[in-house]
Amino acid sequence: MSTPYPFTAIVGQDDLRLGLLLNAVSPAVGGVLVRGEKGTAKSTAVRALAALMPEVSVVPGCRFSCDPVSPDPACPDGPHAEAAGVSRAARTVELPVGASEDRLVGALDIERALSEGVKAFEPGLLADAHRGILYVDEVNLLHDHLVDLLLDAAAMGASYVEREGVSVRHAARFLLVGTMNPEEGELRPQLLDRFGLTVEVAASRDTDERVEVVRRRLAYDDDPEGFAARWAGEESALRERIAAARALLPRVVLGDGVLRQIAATCAAFEVDGMRADIVMARTATALAAWAGREEVTADDVRQAALLALPHRRRRNPFDAPGLDEDKLDQTLDEAGPQENNDGDDQPDPDPDGGGDDDGGGGGGGGVPPQADGDRTPPRGESGDTPSQAPEGSPDAPGRSTGAEQQPVASAEPFRTKMLSVPGLGEGAAGRRSRARTEHGRTTGARRPQGALTKLHLAATVRAAAPHQRARGRSGRGLVVRRDDLRQATREGREGNLVLFVVDASGSMAARQRMSAVKGAVLSLLLDAYQRRDKVGLVTFRGKEAEVALPPTSSVDAAASRLESLPTGGRTPLAAGLLKAHDVLRVERLRDPSRRPLLVVVTDGRATGGPEPVALAGRAGRLHRSEGTASVVVDCESGYVRLGLAGELARELGGTAVTLDELRADSIAGLVKDVTAAGRAA
Repeated sequence: MSTPYPFTAIVGQDDLRLGLLLNAVSPAVGGVLVRGEKGTAKSTAVRALAALMPEVSVVPGCRFSCDPVSPDPACPDGPHAEAAGVSRAARTVELPVGASEDRLVGALDIERALSEGVKAFEPGLLADAHRGILYVDEVNLLHDHLVDLLLDAAAMGASYVEREGVSVRHAARFLLVGTMNPEEGELRPQLLDRFGLTVEVAASRDTDERVEVVRRRLAYDDDPEGFAARWAGEESALRERIAAARALLPRVVLGDGVLRQIAATCAAFEVDGMRADIVMARTATALAAWAGREEVTADDVRQAALLALPHRRRRNPFDAPGLDEDKLDQTLDEAGPQENNDGDDQPDPDPDGGGDDDGGGGGGGGVPPQADGDRTPPRGESGDTPSQAPEGSPDAPGRSTGAEQQPVASAEPFRTKMLSVPGLGEGAAGRRSRARTEHGRTTGARRPQGALTKLHLAATVRAAAPHQRARGRSGRGLVVRRDDLRQATREGREGNLVLFVVDASGSMAARQRMSAVKGAVLSLLLDAYQRRDKVGLVTFRGKEAEVALPPTSSVDAAASRLESLPTGGRTPLAAGLLKAHDVLRVERLRDPSRRPLLVVVTDGRATGGPEPVALAGRAGRLHRSEGTASVVVDCESGYVRLGLAGELARELGGTAVTLDELRADSIAGLVKDVTAAGRAA
């Protein structure tokens, strides 16, 4: 086993280390989510924490880490007789993003269960992580069915495995730690709320600190054991401080005045539910114990708010996490006692007890970097007056064919109709189009390919029944062989690649019109986030098209690019469609199972170059020939309508919808299926 990088040797990242240490002091805090750019020691810090966790006492031979003082009465390895426990180090179990359901929760031997009636159970990662740390790197990329299992285990403190009426239950209480890069997409709100704390990390811009990071890393890579030995003293001191804080924790007093500050803060920032209040109370108590105090102060409450609330007050995926610190201070002052805390009540900012000569290895009580916590979904400019002149006339406000216009704010997002790709896919699990998946309604049975995950009981019995006499069946049990087992085939929903092609030319530049268009695209982006899609953004204006955002799982990145989108110039519609074709061609090579949905947002006009309309038609037919499902969002408005967007939809072999028809509550219907490319041809 390789020697882990010492926790106390990590340079800087004070907030990351504080969040982890508070959970080591009080696991009831509920874990920590670490958000930040790649290469910022997120994984290194989490793996290093395991060496600092106190040892746990377990029942000898129990695969589920039962506590000998109070063993789990439902433990599959039980019941446990009274015996002295054995101590071992707390485990850090890593959950791979691509893990199977059986790997996470464990697997039953279905053949033995059917033929012998025994529960032959192989524990999964949840059993391994019981009373330890469950670490998920890139947690935002975790598949939905694994997220559901994690949510269940975290809520109930137990894991249940159900296979055709055979069930196993075991305790699964663990410290959940996740790391993620926000550029790759956000977490589901339900899982986000399960993390007690969140911290933001970023690489230091201080030259000396960066030099020290490189120096220590190179020294560790050259001689891991020797490097760890040089930090053994600091590691031991930090381990002792954690143990002392744990011992002090039950004696820490959380007064009524502090509780009122916590409740007032959560109410002021309009967080959902009561979990935030409870997490703040536990975090503030842990901060006091970490500082060696027996009473929680207002400073502890403030620090707890900065760690526990930012990720709980996001109203939609496009809101930046964070808190308004001025508002936080005002709330604490109004709800707190009318007295000042002296300097002795400040939390100790040095988590490992080291001095200033460790090159940044100390620290740990800093305030997390905050974004603008009061950002709200952008709205249209209510002061604008709709045009009364036909669109395209010289009197139309905001009309421009050449000069670039400044970006305008988008209108309020709305709930859109569901746009789906026709047919049956086999892509990544999601919530948009029909697909063969591991979860969903059962549609048939087949022989298993590899490990059996979903048994089709009726098909298995039918396969085994004709052979019972030949197999010498004499008792009540069914004689089942491996060849008899049948895997259930299921149909669910998949996530797609939704590629937006947005017209940013002068014909779209009227302020009210572009605001409405941006609001529609923002609404579709929100829908893509909820349906677990990847998204991409192509824009065209002037003389060319550009890929504003390559396909990504980060829907909020697409929303950010949309907000800063300028308008003006000619309308190279064909260039936009051809650029989209190039993007889809590359993505088919990267991820052939993920089906694309092309969403073209335009009024259908095409200008610039020879025969621009004919060229756009040929580009549309190119998409249709490759079977790309498409929809054209018709942005034409005014009294004079040319119907060019409808013509473009016919060339694409897709469907055209107006901005009004895109709304889920419009009278046109509740669901709009995209016509298959070629089906309408």
